[in-house]
Amino acid sequence: MLTASKSDKELHHIKMSQPEQVVESFKKLYQTLDATNCQSEIVDKVYRDDVLFQDSFHQIEGLVAMKEYFNALYLNLISCDFDFHGQWVTESSAMLTWTMTYSHQRLNRGRKIFVKGATEIRFDDKVFFHRDYFDGGDLLYEHVPGLGMVIKKLKKYMAK
Repeated sequence: MLTASKSDKELHHIKMSQPEQVVESFKKLYQTLDATNCQSEIVDKVYRDDVLFQDSFHQIEGLVAMKEYFNALYLNLISCDFDFHGQWVTESSAMLTWTMTYSHQRLNRGRKIFVKGATEIRFDDKVFFHRDYFDGGDLLYEHVPGLGMVIKKLKKYMAK
């Protein structure tokens, strides 16, 4: 006879740890962020005022500057969605893997672009360090008219 260790109803009552709550809030933010809310309190709930954000193109210091960056970024996007795949969480940090699907009117003729990446976050009650890791070519360069063809040929050449 097979028995379940816990019913679905019981699992919903298990409280997440504080680090898991921070990570879930982070993921929810990026699954709901858009041009209408990127400067709102939903960002404040996840990030500390002294946050440091880094990716292949930027280093941004402070929550005000980060929200300004989000605003400029999301104003030009047609859509942007994150699908989180895996995560490793400790008491004060996490690494998350994801696929971002976005479309931009001036890139790839407005068609969807898929980018795989990872995010490292460090936190206490909120995130104070956020670093994204991704291929800049996948995200941007390969989709810029004219430049994209050159980048793709260069990648092929380097793979020989």
